[in-house]
Parts: sequence; C-alpha cells; structure tokens
Amino acid sequence: MKELEKTVNYKNNDLEHSLKSAYASSLKDENFKKLVNTIKVKDEIAYKYTSKLERTVEELSNCQNCKSLNMCKNKVQGLVYYPKLENDKLIFNYVACKYMKKYLKESEEIKSKFYEMPFEIKRARMSDIIVDKTRAHVIKWLKKFYDSYKKDQKGKGLYLYGSFGSGKTYMISALLNELSKEGYNVIVVYYPELLRSLKENFNNEDYGSRIEDIKRCDLLLLDDIGAETVSTWNRDEILGTILQYRMDNAKSTFFTSNLSLEDLENHFIINNKNEEQIKSRRIMERIKQLTENMELVGENKRK
Repeated sequence: MKELEKTVNYKNNDLEHSLKSAYASSLKDENFKKLVNTIKVKDEIAYKYTSKLERTVEELSNCQNCKSLNMCKNKVQGLVYYPKLENDKLIFNYVACKYMKKYLKESEEIKSKFYEMPFEIKRARMSDIIVDKTRAHVIKWLKKFYDSYKKDQKGKGLYLYGSFGSGKTYMISALLNELSKEGYNVIVVYYPELLRSLKENFNNEDYGSRIEDIKRCDLLLLDDIGAETVSTWNRDEILGTILQYRMDNAKSTFFTSNLSLEDLENHFIINNKNEEQIKSRRIMERIKQLTENMELVGENKRK
C-alpha cells in the first residue's frame, strides 16, 4: 500500500511540475501574460488552466484581424472562450464579439420566417452584399424594388437564375429581410425541402396551415425551384395553387434557380403527352406574370 501511495504521489508531483513548466513557458508570450494580468488571477491558480488560457489568447488574436462575422476563425463563430475568476477558480464561458453582438441585435429586428434555410441567409443584409460588376444590375433592381415597395406595397418580384453559388439566394433574402424590419410578412423557403416536408405531413394540420401561410404572406421567396423531383401533385396542387393565389392577389413573389425559364418549363414536363406541355406552360405563365426575369452569372462564392 505504501509503495502504491509513493507511486501516486510521484505521478502527482510529476504532473504538477509539467503544468507549472508549461505555464512558465507560456508566460514568455506577452499576450498570454497580459491576459493573466487582465483577469487578475494568481500564478498558483492560473497554471492549472494553461491550455485553456492559450486558447483564449489565440481567439483574441484572431479577433484583432477580423473584419466581419464571416471571417471569424474561432472554434465557435462570433464567440471567444473567455475566463472569469470566481472563488479561486477560472470559469470559462463563450463571450460574443462585437460582430456577434451586432448580429444578435439586428436578428431581433428581422421578422422573416425561414423554412430549411442556412444560418447566413437568416441574417442576410443589403449592406453586406458584395458589389461587383456581375451583380450591379441585380443590386440596382433590388434597391429600386425596396424603395417602391415601401411606398406602394406591391410590385412584381424577381425570377433570378444563374450559376451555382453566385449569391442569388443571399441577395434576395437580404432584400426581404430588410423589408421584414418594416413589418411586412416575409417567408423564405427552400422549395425542394418544402415539398418533402409537406409530403411527410400530408395528414397533419401543419400541411394546410403551411400552404396558407405561404400563399398569403406579403413577400415570398421560393428558393432553388427546378431542383425538386417533379410530380403532378407538387406541380399542380402545391405550386400551381400557391402561384394562382399570389397572382390573383398581386402578392410579390421571388424565385431563385439554376435553370432559365425555358429550361424550367422543360423541367415541369413529366412526359411527352400534349396535356403535360399545357400544364407546364400554365405554371410558367403564372411565374412570368409574377416576376421579372434576370440572370446572374458569377464565381462560386461558396468555395
């Protein structure tokens, strides 16, 4: 038993020595030393948290050169793993950086509803759109629509198609998010996932209420139309119903797609029967009535 206790004590002393040695080495770094002084922690406490303190130093260093939330290099975007001294112990929590604080404040103002959309789309803003010559015509249109809609609460939406990852969804979502701050009812939905969800919930109350919400909202974006697998059900009963209501009630409607209008019309044709071509053309006429058509070609921003 005594031999075992000696072994345990030896290992504990060895660990203690290693921790203190690592801490002493880290103190040679001015930023590490500055952090220890800032949080007013004694060396006999701080040495037990060397690796965590090093992470804080690294993340604070990342923040010094950061220009936006999208550029964040920390393990958790927009947050710094920061210590606080409590009862002779260091307690580490995630603290929001200035960009995250700004985002959280602005997110409270955005009232858009999102169905299966990524984080960056939910916080998209007009001021964050990257301006270049390939996008100038689209940005000009969006600004004109924003001003016009605030005055009249009406206007044709946009069918924006083009290359993958060119920013189509982000730009239109940014416009709609800005208008949601003005109190307009906005829905942004990833169209292929909407269809899958509706199919799964066909017999639930959510099925009818979701379609009603989408039909009646002030401003609607159907994202990535043309990426779905077409059936007579989703083309005629879901999409056709939504578009007909919005056309009859002059509701501003937006679409993004990788397909041109001509390609989308072919996409909606399930077989070569004449009846199918007529049904496809009927859908396309509604889309054309609801929107202006614009192409966006640019490099893939998602790389």
